[in-house]
Amino acid sequence: MDNISYLTTPIYYVNAQPHLGHAYTTVVADVYTRLGRLVGRDARLQTGTDEHGDKIAQAAAAESVEPKQYADRISDMFRQTWPPLHIRYDRFIRTTDPDHIKVVQEILQKVYDAGDIYFAKYGGNYCVGCERFYTDHELVDGKCPDHQTEPVYIEEENYFFRMSKYQDWLLEHIEAHPDFIRPERYRNEVKSFLAEPLEDLCISRPKTRLTWGIDLPFDDRFVTYVWFDALINYVSGLGWPDGRDFAKYWPHAQHLIAKDILKPHGIYWPTMLRAAGIEPYQHLNVHGYWSVGESKMSKSVGNVVRPLELAQVYGPDAFRYFLMREMTFGLDANFSQDLLVERYNADLANDLGNLFSRVLNMMARYRDGLVPEPSSKSDQRPGPDPRAQAAEDTLPPLRTMDQPWLRSSTMKELSWRTTQYYQAQMDVFAFRRALEALWDLIGAANKYVVATEPWTLAKDLDQAPKLDQVLYRLCQVLADVTVMVWPVMPAVAEKMAACLGLAGVTTDKIRGGLLAKIASGQALLGPGTQTQKPRPLFPRIETDKVAAKAAKAEKKAGGKKSARPQTKPRAELVAIEDFARLDLRVGVITEAGPIEGADKLLRLMVDLGEDAPRQLVAGVAAHYSPQELVGMRVVVVANLKPAKLRGVMSHGMLLAGSQGKTMKILQPDPELPPGAKIK
Repeated sequence: MDNISYLTTPIYYVNAQPHLGHAYTTVVADVYTRLGRLVGRDARLQTGTDEHGDKIAQAAAAESVEPKQYADRISDMFRQTWPPLHIRYDRFIRTTDPDHIKVVQEILQKVYDAGDIYFAKYGGNYCVGCERFYTDHELVDGKCPDHQTEPVYIEEENYFFRMSKYQDWLLEHIEAHPDFIRPERYRNEVKSFLAEPLEDLCISRPKTRLTWGIDLPFDDRFVTYVWFDALINYVSGLGWPDGRDFAKYWPHAQHLIAKDILKPHGIYWPTMLRAAGIEPYQHLNVHGYWSVGESKMSKSVGNVVRPLELAQVYGPDAFRYFLMREMTFGLDANFSQDLLVERYNADLANDLGNLFSRVLNMMARYRDGLVPEPSSKSDQRPGPDPRAQAAEDTLPPLRTMDQPWLRSSTMKELSWRTTQYYQAQMDVFAFRRALEALWDLIGAANKYVVATEPWTLAKDLDQAPKLDQVLYRLCQVLADVTVMVWPVMPAVAEKMAACLGLAGVTTDKIRGGLLAKIASGQALLGPGTQTQKPRPLFPRIETDKVAAKAAKAEKKAGGKKSARPQTKPRAELVAIEDFARLDLRVGVITEAGPIEGADKLLRLMVDLGEDAPRQLVAGVAAHYSPQELVGMRVVVVANLKPAKLRGVMSHGMLLAGSQGKTMKILQPDPELPPGAKIK
């Protein structure tokens, strides 16, 4: 992989305010660029706004303002949206920027002088929404396939780019470079376009019809068409033709787009570059759509999701994580706040947050927060074989590890293998796979805590070396996770690094080489490093509170009174002696699974600090998935008489609270170890 990267988002058209689709593309670009910085690359990110054309002129006229004034306002909305989402770009370019206009006119003149732009009369079906002409066979039932409106027939004289001249070259280039357009489905889609003869591209609009655009340098009666303006931002933002940034970054250029603009980026842009004598970009990375309520997000449907509103409710890093984890790059994905809350509680609060809290609290309790000296000699030196490890570091069986390479024998080996897989997947935009592997590591670490029982080791001074080894290894795993989390959740990673005493990790930048250090089997935290007790990284979101907020908003919008829960009569009073008969204990769920023929029940194995985990049956299947429960701290009635439910013996009962259809399991303070008595 190159030591330099240059990634661009599309420049967003200023006919609409920023929404979830814009946020996803830009967050992906930021995550990938941060990955580059993490592995030591000179990584550059460019984004911006596209501000010329019919739709902008019409939108400005509707507001009785000049097009530039309208564009300034919407462009600033985009610019102001990205920093709160922890997006850090190197250039925010606008098509109204003077340096961009200059480059557009220079490239137009160069292609015109080469004879690849000509003047002709043309009549065709014109869609104002798309700002392009459609052939009859491209229309669906006589309408624009995107806007479902009938086009207007326009006949006029215009300038055309000889795009057809470069059709054979483009097809040969795609065949010779299989990863030029990725994923593969979109490369095949472009090849299917190229299987039919390409028409030349109309690149101008007469000023009698449109004045809001860049003048053609060879005929001031016309302005250039929006694509021959907008696409050129990718080189104008680097100072083409003589700028140092152009010479440095363009040979490493990658574009990131949604699938609706595949044809302009996969066909128009490469042929334009060829005609201008500029080498083509390296990769075109194409993602799918977000749908809301089973339909594509759009203003007309009224299901537009505003990213900053979500970030304010759930936090920008949790929002970023959801986007990266929920969508498989290249495919469509569905958005709902229920999915976001479920992902937040299961992955962030239960898995990562619980691991981070329990490990650092044990560090404070048992070792005054100081990273101990490892008892294993193999941990006192880097590699070369991270599999060489003490018996104390041996992993318990990990049933969730489906990939053979993840079936590691030690925590150190698992971190090593996870890091290699993580980087390989992130490099090819397979963010979901990379994060799944990282969360497998987090899950393994949670199981490792349960299997090694540090709270039991701490009671026996003879077990101090073993406890040191366990705590040392858990601290190293947390440091490894912190580094790999940083591209996706930079602010959370900064908080984790501060508690761990891990230097070189801030929201804006990270010390290059940390990932390579993990991959080589080296430790990031030396013995004696001071750690701190953390505050909760991700306070659990109560879904009933989210529902209450939604009901409040609905009431405000519609003027309807929300139903208040009925107060039930007070239960019969009991004596303190009766309550004292209950043996309430802290437990940690180590396994969870369904019970055949019982939709509402789950079989649980719970560590209560005893010789072996207890089996319980709980009626929580309608409210929690088995994956959510593993690792969760719970309160158990430990002296309840055993009972057989659906053929499965239950040796205790979980405590939970309920209100209407909502049920929540009681979760004790993470500092209380399994077996601690509740009084």
